[in-house]
Amino acid sequence: MKICSKIAYLFFSTLIFLCMSCNEQEAKTTENVQENAEHDSDNFEYLTEQFADLKILRYQVPGFEDLSLKQKEMLYYLYEAALSGRDIMYDQNYKYNLAVRRTLENIINSYNGDKSGEDFKDFMIYTKRVWFSNGIHHHYQNTKIKPEFSKQYFSSLIKGSNKDAFPLDQNESLEDFTSKITEVIFNASIDGKKVNKSQGVDMIAESAVNFYGDNLTQSEVEAYYEKRSDPNDKTPISYGLNSKLVKENGELKEKVWKVGGMYTKAIEKIVYWLEKALEVCEDEKQKASLAALIDYYKTGDLKTFDKYSIAWVNDVTSPIDVVNGFIEVYNDPIGMRGSFESVLSFKDMEASKRIETIGNDAQWFEDQSPIMEEHKKKNVKGISAKVITVVVESGDASPSTPIGINLPNANWIRANHGSKSVQLGNIVHAYDMAKSGSGLLAEFCYDKAELERAKKYGSYADILHTDMHEVIGHASGKINPGIGTPKQTLKNYSSTLEEGRADLVALYYLMDEKLIELGVMESLDYGKAAYDDYIRNGLMMQLTRLAKGEHLEEDHMRNRQMVALWAYEKGKPENVIEKKQKEGKTFFVINDYEKLRLLFGELLKEVQRVKSEGDFKAGKALVEDYGVKVDPALHNEVLERYETLKIAPYGGFINPKLVAVKNDDGKITDVKVEYPFSFKDQMMEYARDYSFLPTYNK
Repeated sequence: MKICSKIAYLFFSTLIFLCMSCNEQEAKTTENVQENAEHDSDNFEYLTEQFADLKILRYQVPGFEDLSLKQKEMLYYLYEAALSGRDIMYDQNYKYNLAVRRTLENIINSYNGDKSGEDFKDFMIYTKRVWFSNGIHHHYQNTKIKPEFSKQYFSSLIKGSNKDAFPLDQNESLEDFTSKITEVIFNASIDGKKVNKSQGVDMIAESAVNFYGDNLTQSEVEAYYEKRSDPNDKTPISYGLNSKLVKENGELKEKVWKVGGMYTKAIEKIVYWLEKALEVCEDEKQKASLAALIDYYKTGDLKTFDKYSIAWVNDVTSPIDVVNGFIEVYNDPIGMRGSFESVLSFKDMEASKRIETIGNDAQWFEDQSPIMEEHKKKNVKGISAKVITVVVESGDASPSTPIGINLPNANWIRANHGSKSVQLGNIVHAYDMAKSGSGLLAEFCYDKAELERAKKYGSYADILHTDMHEVIGHASGKINPGIGTPKQTLKNYSSTLEEGRADLVALYYLMDEKLIELGVMESLDYGKAAYDDYIRNGLMMQLTRLAKGEHLEEDHMRNRQMVALWAYEKGKPENVIEKKQKEGKTFFVINDYEKLRLLFGELLKEVQRVKSEGDFKAGKALVEDYGVKVDPALHNEVLERYETLKIAPYGGFINPKLVAVKNDDGKITDVKVEYPFSFKDQMMEYARDYSFLPTYNK
């Protein structure tokens, strides 16, 4: 599970908002790279540019220079493995994404016309948005990105570029290709939503994501996996996690993502670099984990993936860690198939002390939880918690990144073997350093007291929320035996309810004296700041990410509104949260934090019951009644207030670059970190060096 994207989005909605400058800033060129290459936090420029609804930031890798040569070498190999899979994410998101991306990149490389006008500027903004979203659908809203240039101008760009470098299909003319790719980009009615979870639609047929064949329906897919699932299996396989399901000659068939299977050219490169890393492992547990991952990529066997996940959980002593594979299922409308991602990191020893303190008392938190006794774990297993320093991210984790991760996702592995919870420390630091003032908070905080509390306690409160969400939230509770996994019982509502459950655990304990006793916070003012932030965000601020008339479909957004709106509605008799008007503006003000905590505990108890018992009807009602529909008048008001601030609601990152220094024999003698400044240059470099898949993966 990710806190983000993959509580991630809660933290994003505060820190990303805060980090956005109110003034437009022109992108810097690569000439700035060297002057910013030195590791100097005082002079390092975190913010690079803003366009459309996006901000592009950078992060540093403190402590890299202090690593041993062997550790640097291993990080270099895993860095290459991470980037080798980026094409996979594009193709998973939509079957024409690679064709579109390579078309845009060819135009950038070879167009011989005027590049100084507004039309070409709009073309570049569109291209950057495609890079940011790993495809032509918005990374968060899932709707097709609308170009601000015309079809005619796009046609002129193609005509003025290298005709031999466009990704034509077999026996396809340039004219036919131009017509096809123009429709793909401009026609909003063709594959208009990457993921469509609207109630009452066929979520497979109406979603453009490339996990299923064009002629499949939701009922066929669900029936196919229903036959393969055994609710009494205590070690259930994550069916569908690493394959595309298609229908051929009337029969359903899985195209497995593995060496020799679908995506083989990219996976072969990943395996090559993983095998290089295997040669420089620091201990046997790390080696066992990587070896199992390699075996999984070669065989595509999901039981081998379980073996890898267990080996990965058991590797708790190695400073270097990597997530690499088909992990999170948010992009699958029915929550089965994993998007490719990689997060490469090493442990921040000092910062990890706080999160380890929380993890060490996991059993206390479970025992004191307001959930039903029969849903509590009697022996919380192996929660490994740490703060990490990210080296590179790829696929589903980049450019838009989580700030916290808890894996593996298989409930039975978590229950029997434990889990790893991490906070991405240098990513959080980069957001914090890029803050530009409290304009947004001043707009949405009701009074001076709330504003001052947010400014004084809010940033660290968000960090604690992340810790509690990942370390305690995702690791708590248990599923009743014999009912099946939450994917099977709660279906498309599973992810929303799980993220809501983890948020509720965090919220419940952020107003508990236990955190003061543990020494991880000084007073309950941090909890109050977290409550203020959650209600502001869940009921108002996150609405800036929706266009007028839209309802919530993304799991994290649904989860936040579900929790906040349920608490608001249930607390009305005692006026726990009050909707107020001041100067014609709406605010939601918490009048009683202790009663709100009790409401969070009450909802936590119910969400855990729904998950433990597999109560689909109740889970659906919670999400649909509280997490989907948006008050149009309030939404319009929020958009108008937000527009005056000139703040981009989304942020993502340019990755650092690892450069291997080699002697005459080709042996690595050092690895250096560079900090590129240009998003465009990095994306074009990635296109040149890491484009391994054919344009059309059939």
